[in-house]
Amino acid sequence: MSDVYDYDLIVIGSGPSGRRAAVQASKFGRSVLVIERQAQVGGVSVHTGTIPSKTLRETILNLTGWREREFYGVNYRVKQCIEAQDLSMRLSKTIQGEVEVLEHQFARNDIAVTKGEARFLDRHTLAIAEGEGVEQRVRGRAIVIAVGSIPHRPAYVPFDDARIIDSDGMTRLTSLPRSLTVIGGGVIGIEYATIFSALGVRVTIIDQREHVLEFIDHETVEEFVHQLRDRGVNFRLGSTVESIVVEADQPVAILEGGRRVRADLLLYTGGRQGATEVLDLEAAGLKADSRGRLTVDPITFQTEIPNIYAAGDVIGFPALASTSMEQGRIAACHACGQPVPAAPKFFPYGIYAVPEISTVGLSEEEVRARKIPYETGIARFRETSRGVIMGKTEGFLKLVVGLEGHRLLGVHIVGEGATELIHIGQAVLNFDGSVEYFIEATFNYPTFAEAYKIAALDVWNRITPRDAVEGILPAISPPESAPRRATRRPGSGSPKKTP
Repeated sequence: MSDVYDYDLIVIGSGPSGRRAAVQASKFGRSVLVIERQAQVGGVSVHTGTIPSKTLRETILNLTGWREREFYGVNYRVKQCIEAQDLSMRLSKTIQGEVEVLEHQFARNDIAVTKGEARFLDRHTLAIAEGEGVEQRVRGRAIVIAVGSIPHRPAYVPFDDARIIDSDGMTRLTSLPRSLTVIGGGVIGIEYATIFSALGVRVTIIDQREHVLEFIDHETVEEFVHQLRDRGVNFRLGSTVESIVVEADQPVAILEGGRRVRADLLLYTGGRQGATEVLDLEAAGLKADSRGRLTVDPITFQTEIPNIYAAGDVIGFPALASTSMEQGRIAACHACGQPVPAAPKFFPYGIYAVPEISTVGLSEEEVRARKIPYETGIARFRETSRGVIMGKTEGFLKLVVGLEGHRLLGVHIVGEGATELIHIGQAVLNFDGSVEYFIEATFNYPTFAEAYKIAALDVWNRITPRDAVEGILPAISPPESAPRRATRRPGSGSPKKTP
């Protein structure tokens, strides 16, 4: 076999993990080729996944005036008649902007880009079908599989891409439904369900599990679900869908026991699978699981074939754009013989629902399972000055703190700006910080970051001197620079700060 290679690194796919792997290898002075099967670079993230769904969310919140309703009333609206064209106009402009940024980034870093569908001929060689019978072959010293994922489409769901669709179809709507059934209470289903609920669409969420978002701190999810129920979102949990039929031009989900859920549009979000079907993995000595996903070394992201790596959605959980980028970067470092940076101990998880959820570190349930002595503190957004200014009556920030050393163990937020606010907690977690940091820190005022201080004071209230006397934890006293200990009024929620 020839040891002559056309490129030091070939990346299959230009999504978050692929683009980061390509750029990182280029920074090391390596020759890089990116193969993208779509007409434009960006992958699922730019064209049907992350960017489109978040753009739709932002467009709907802006046009409906959603963020101002708590102040001006539920009837407040910026645009009275919102149509599908209003959403698609901003969506197409945003996607094109993302594509232009990526194309410029690849050109600036001397990264070659080829459009076509790749398949393995052996562990170093790929055939690229470029259409109309044209095929070229390229050899790479190392290869990164970053093909992403596609929606899972089971046989029992009669998809017609008009009334019964998967998540990709949500970016191609030509008209807006008055009612929506969402099958699947995972991240994608919850995001789209709440986004369209904010638009005024009547939404029903069906899931065979008893709880949605089971991997999130349960108290945080309870607050989230309470807000959704309060605005009319219906939940059919613990319900199995037996069949889906179309009656009077409307999709009807028939549940176990005969219950029927009818709507103008049905969105099926029963998970995703790796887009590996056309890669001919066996030619390279690889095999995907039943959902098309590859197994990798969690440190280097190597597959069982040493020169082939995989990163992003194709390797499964957590399947986040943020973590996928880091996986691609680490894979490129190892492939180029450079030191492999340690992955951060804690990374944030963001759910761009309405309201947002974001979490980092351990949930209260995980702390209990590990038998770690702990305490929690909660700050309601309505207790912050920023919340009062914005008219926010809902949303909270929760801290989970270990009693030994008062180390921060987890942060869980539901409400406006949660996915931005979480990074303060992430930094403290990764630096092994304690709850005292939030008490001593000075935050811009008025901001939602004040919630960290309020929640920290709530924890402080619960860690009493009596505990120290009984030897549960060492006695503590706040530094002179810290605020005085919070006091709690009988019957009140989170503590108010004593002036």
